Amino acid sequence: MYKSKIMKINWEGVMPAVTTKFKDNDTLDINTFKKNINAQLAAGVSGIILGGTLGEASTLTSEEKKTLILTTVKLVKGKIPVIINIAEQSTTNAIEAAKKAAEYGANGLMMLPPMRYKADARETVTYFKKVANSTSLPIMIYNNPIDYGIEVTIDMFEELSECKNIEAVKESTRDISNVTRMRNRFGNRFAILCGVDTLALESILMGANGWVAGLVCAFPAETVAIYKLAKAGKINEAQKIYSWFLPLLELDISTKLVQNIKLAEVATGLGTENVREPRLRLIGEERKRVLAIIKDSLKTRPTLPNYKNL
Repeated sequence: MYKSKIMKINWEGVMPAVTTKFKDNDTLDINTFKKNINAQLAAGVSGIILGGTLGEASTLTSEEKKTLILTTVKLVKGKIPVIINIAEQSTTNAIEAAKKAAEYGANGLMMLPPMRYKADARETVTYFKKVANSTSLPIMIYNNPIDYGIEVTIDMFEELSECKNIEAVKESTRDISNVTRMRNRFGNRFAILCGVDTLALESILMGANGWVAGLVCAFPAETVAIYKLAKAGKINEAQKIYSWFLPLLELDISTKLVQNIKLAEVATGLGTENVREPRLRLIGEERKRVLAIIKDSLKTRPTLPNYKNL
């Protein structure tokens, strides 16, 4: 029907885990979604990731996920890969999700371990392998034991290396030394992308290939600039922007990260505050605190160098 365009994914640069936009009546807000994606493209991101935690994937219907993939594929026109997150409770459902992703034109997958059931190492490896062997799409394993309860260890990656299309890891263990551990064991077999906004510059300097980012949804240019400057060896310039950015980046390491980042998107004109229940908009002191961080940051927003030509 649609079929994925066969694309070799260079797992590097900044890949936004984009938010899903909703109208006041809780339907998809495609116009605002397109505006944000276009801002990401203009800033120079390296890929778009749909349906992650920030994308409120657990609340989306299959038809909504289809719409988001088709819309994004049409917008990016093959310039960068479109990657869809898979977070399923059963192996069968994950295989079906991978099949649909390919049919709708996605270029790659980001995969979490099984949801709800806390699988052991053997079960987790078997799950990943069966899904990988069912598809030709490139895969990035999302390793986030703090939020999802299952760690994909170095030994487990040894087993997963048998699957050629498991190509990358979203490293969210909060242990930066894992970048070096992965390099020591596997060399460049797996691309490594930092999945924690507050550890991004540090991870890049330790050799991470890229950054799966959150606050990029509201601040795309600043995010890409940090990455480009760091990779070009302009560490002081990168650090200056990163230091300014840190109070905002800390909004990502919160159970309310979706609400926080959507408030930031409103402030920069790239989104709305609408979330899907059971999430609710922030209120009271919590809302005031987040808005104050955003307001203070906008007052001192840095002028960026010409990072695109680095």
